[in-house]
Amino acid sequence: MILLASRSPQRRALLGALGLEFQVVVSSVVEGEDPLGNARAKAEEVAGRLGVPVGGAVLGADTEVILDGRVFGKPADRAAAAEMLATLSGRPHTVRTAVCLITPDDRRELVDDTIVVLRPLDPAMASWYLDTGEWRERAGGYAIQGAGAAIVERIAGDYTTVVGLPLGALVTALAELGLAPWSAPA
Repeated sequence: MILLASRSPQRRALLGALGLEFQVVVSSVVEGEDPLGNARAKAEEVAGRLGVPVGGAVLGADTEVILDGRVFGKPADRAAAAEMLATLSGRPHTVRTAVCLITPDDRRELVDDTIVVLRPLDPAMASWYLDTGEWRERAGGYAIQGAGAAIVERIAGDYTTVVGLPLGALVTALAELGLAPWSAPA
């Protein structure tokens, strides 16, 4: 059993796609600008409050968008999302997702980066995307899945990192910890 310290429906969907047994337990952590620090704090808060399941783990994750050293978190409103999209439009930027896995006997932390380039957004396309509402609760003011696929020109790296849970790195860590359905218990 994995306790997922996240309210993200995208993380739930990705974890569920692996066929893992998990339960969502939302952490009370207020996020800062450090994705690994946020992931660690979320996992530690849930582990401290509920404990770590025997034979399982607590998983915390966080995603940030970074351009020229500036961290783009979740926009507060449509105007902030519009400003983020205008800044990111046509420019390569980094989407960084960090994960912290806490087991009863071990801890794994990983950070994965994917480079994303949004299409050069004219005002009509930017307005159309903002009207979808997908920008809400999304680092950088966009989501790569759904309607957001239309504004992404290309990526270099793991698509699931951009969605919010780097499955490539995560499945390796789960297997090493004996938590993957295809691995022998540790």
